Amino acid sequence: MTDPASRPGHPDQRWSAAEYARHAAFVPALGRDLIQLLAPCPGERVLDLGCGDGTLTIELAARGAAVVGVDRSPSMAAAAHARGLPVVVADATRLVFSGGFDAVFSNAVLHWVRDADAVLDGVYRALAPGGRFVAELGGHGNVAAIVTAVRAVLRHRGIEPPMPWDFPTADACRDRLEQHGFAVDRIVLFPRPTRLPPGLAGWLQTFAGSMLEALPAGERAAAAEEIEELLRPALCDCRGVWTADYVRLRFAARRP
Repeated sequence: MTDPASRPGHPDQRWSAAEYARHAAFVPALGRDLIQLLAPCPGERVLDLGCGDGTLTIELAARGAAVVGVDRSPSMAAAAHARGLPVVVADATRLVFSGGFDAVFSNAVLHWVRDADAVLDGVYRALAPGGRFVAELGGHGNVAAIVTAVRAVLRHRGIEPPMPWDFPTADACRDRLEQHGFAVDRIVLFPRPTRLPPGLAGWLQTFAGSMLEALPAGERAAAAEEIEELLRPALCDCRGVWTADYVRLRFAARRP
């Protein structure tokens, strides 16, 4: 990971657009049906919060929406800009938009944000009255087996690993949205076992970098191999295909 900047709200996890495309293309691919839930109309103003390399942003634009992407990572933002998309490099906890958007869309980002209250305040301000907020994030129980294995391996080495994600329950997410003035039309927590085309090693490199970086550099490769061996019986099939234990939380809310 070469980019010293992070995704929205998380200062420790670093992102490279090239690495993300290589190891994590499944993330926007699985988020495409979230666009159906948003159902953008031609001419609507949509803010793509945590747009990454713009894979889904460009699909929103193809529906006729006037889209602006936001991502904290300059590497991700540059990749989206290279696709001809308008992108703002900004932290999701410091949104400065005021009432200009008909919808805010976010896929696989909010679980990275440490200050969820600041994000929700910014999203609410960005929306026009009646504006929609549609998002998917990791929910309670997401990658529980992987987290358990990473923690076990690092604790065995005397390190209490940092937890880079917040995976809320549906009730906790609903409560927080309502506390910030949103009306929640739909919220669902559901399992989605997810194949990892690059294998577990690529997933750990891309998504758990901030946890493994708690180790001295010379110990990280061995630790990653140990994590793989712990998880192989549960998450890897007889053909060597890895499947992560994803649980997703999806909601549709609106500013009254």
